[in-house]
Amino acid sequence: MGKTHALSGALAWLAAVPLIAQERLIGDHAVALTAEQVAAGAVVCAGAAILPDIDHHNGRIANTFGPITHGMCKGIGKISGGHRQATHSILFAVGVGWAMDALATHYVYAWWACLFMIVGLGLRGVGFDFEGKEPQSALADCALAAFAVWLMHDLDMSFVGFAVTLGCLAHVAGDCLTPRGCPVFWPLRWRIDIPIVPRTDGKVERFVVAPALTLGIAILAVRSVLGDVTTEWLTKG
Repeated sequence: MGKTHALSGALAWLAAVPLIAQERLIGDHAVALTAEQVAAGAVVCAGAAILPDIDHHNGRIANTFGPITHGMCKGIGKISGGHRQATHSILFAVGVGWAMDALATHYVYAWWACLFMIVGLGLRGVGFDFEGKEPQSALADCALAAFAVWLMHDLDMSFVGFAVTLGCLAHVAGDCLTPRGCPVFWPLRWRIDIPIVPRTDGKVERFVVAPALTLGIAILAVRSVLGDVTTEWLTKG
């Protein structure tokens, strides 16, 4: 489900932070991602972890921004061959991350528009959820996403492409744990399935997977905060 996917994306990002933060001493200065960048990356990766379901006409993406996203998902579902087809693959994950980097270089306003959508998905996925009456819920989602993106406008967001790819891969990995699996190496039709989770939105997902992801996020978030405090101490020292 969308919330589980979003949590898996946030967890994947926090786990990857030490690999991309370049936490090392250069002379008397420590180089690392700031707490704001870590938080922004977690939201982006959480949103990207829902992105492969852009092929689902009635999924979390379709219901996030009202008729706009509903029509978009319906069209993409037809083009991609249906749910859990082309968008649930390594090729899609890498392609979307590359596209975000390309937009950042050549079409910055389009990049911000895409970031707005991904951030909206991430916030909704991790619990800032305004599902309910339409169009009020869609307008609320738009306002919250716009505010979050505005808070990010002064940050160095060069990690977005990586975060998007990582989030998409987290989604694919999660769906591979269900009986239907995913065509990970699309356009090859071979599907990978390791059915540890017997049913989507079942008891295992609700009472085992989701709590485990939440606990992991809490532990890694504390680690990131402690790392940021240590970096600040080393810098001042």
